[in-house]
Amino acid sequence: MSAVQLGTDFQRQCRLAWTLIEMMIGIAIVGLLAAIAVPQYTGYHEKARRTETIAAFRAIEGRIESYRSEFGELPETLAAAIKPPPVDAWGNPYEYLNLGTVSGPDMSKIRKDKNLHPINSDYDLYSKGPDGQSVAPLTAMASRDDIIRANDGAFIGVAVDY
Repeated sequence: MSAVQLGTDFQRQCRLAWTLIEMMIGIAIVGLLAAIAVPQYTGYHEKARRTETIAAFRAIEGRIESYRSEFGELPETLAAAIKPPPVDAWGNPYEYLNLGTVSGPDMSKIRKDKNLHPINSDYDLYSKGPDGQSVAPLTAMASRDDIIRANDGAFIGVAVDY
């Protein structure tokens, strides 16, 4: 074998293998695609959970209205109308408050808009949202991601959109 032929064989073998730079470029491209895709997937997943929770609100409202037509009054608790009490898409129980029977310290639990006016006149129904935290005024940071029922059922959606 001549030196020229050995050099040609060596060059051919080098061309068949990936260089370190090519490998790093490939990893960088995969990393960039993952950095774009993961937040998109997370946003899509949260939107699906919100949509699932909003759909459940309509079903819960229907059960509460069935209770009202059967017994002539709103249930004291959500468990009185629905057994077992449902949980939202984040695994938290739905919160329910019959406004017709609220008194004393429970008055502070009534959900309020930015002007601190009650958002419902019959009952409050809401999910604490992804963070699992909530306080009565919708303007509080803990309440901004809550899924709420407002205007006596005319609005169901994220508190920040109300």
